Amino acid sequence: MARTRITALAAAVGLMAVTGCGAADMTRQASPYAGAQGAKTVTLSVQSWVGAQANTAVAQYLLEHELGYRVDTVQIDEVPAWDALSQGRVDAILEDWGHPEQEQRYVKDKKTIAAAGDLGVTGHIGWFVPKYFADEHPDVTDWKNLNKYADQLRTAESGGKGQLLDGSPSYVTNDKALVDNLDLDYQVVFAGSEAAQITQIKQFAKEKKPFLSYWYKPQWLFEKVPMTEVKLPAYKEGCDADPKKVACAYPHTPLQKFLNTRFAENGGEAARFLKNFKWTTEQQNDVAMMIAEENLSPQEAAEKWVKANEPTWKAWLGK
Repeated sequence: MARTRITALAAAVGLMAVTGCGAADMTRQASPYAGAQGAKTVTLSVQSWVGAQANTAVAQYLLEHELGYRVDTVQIDEVPAWDALSQGRVDAILEDWGHPEQEQRYVKDKKTIAAAGDLGVTGHIGWFVPKYFADEHPDVTDWKNLNKYADQLRTAESGGKGQLLDGSPSYVTNDKALVDNLDLDYQVVFAGSEAAQITQIKQFAKEKKPFLSYWYKPQWLFEKVPMTEVKLPAYKEGCDADPKKVACAYPHTPLQKFLNTRFAENGGEAARFLKNFKWTTEQQNDVAMMIAEENLSPQEAAEKWVKANEPTWKAWLGK
């Protein structure tokens, strides 16, 4: 998400960046453990949104407690993560929202990255308004009527236009092109991160104010702030091929896992486990909710989930 993108909530969501022994910031250094020869070590890339953190927390917990591996985690944006994975600086990406250029380059051409199967979760990016506003103004859920509500959706940051709230500029987003190509009287405003965007959405909801936001499923926030999707022009294969000419909705994307090719071939139990790792949207949301709303650390959330879901993860171990 390609979505990337301080409050107490931000701190809770950001905990994964510093979990795991020797966790490192990929903007400063590579993990010293990725690709280590003859050692039971695994390095996992973790993206900044809490759903991806839930994946990594559970995988890390099981690798450490069930398979005896030493796990390192590094937080890195989506596109740079592909470079790091190709170079062997990390061993695995557990949630990719679709990067066809990187997949062509590294999986098909260079063969330095190997596909590791579905995560089991289907992702979808879209534009959403709060349900209370959609109930009051049902036609707002058709993009053709958005300009009618631009004045009501204006903020101090949107420069006299309606505000379309996005998260991080590092996420997968076609929003600026959509606004331009659909002739919408809106300004894309980046909150800066998922945590900051959540804080803003929750504040709008608390005050019962209307808002229009880039958002995505799966995401636990829908349980706290019910939202209704705005229908954009229907997605058709290839309609988003030219980033500057996009004028269609985002696709529904089965989220994928990828491994460094050497690790995929020589990573033993860890590689087999990560290939087998597959869970549901509901299961991911359970862990994400514990991290973001219950203020559990990612490892505490993972331990709680693991203890309650043994039949699910036992199958991943292949035992």
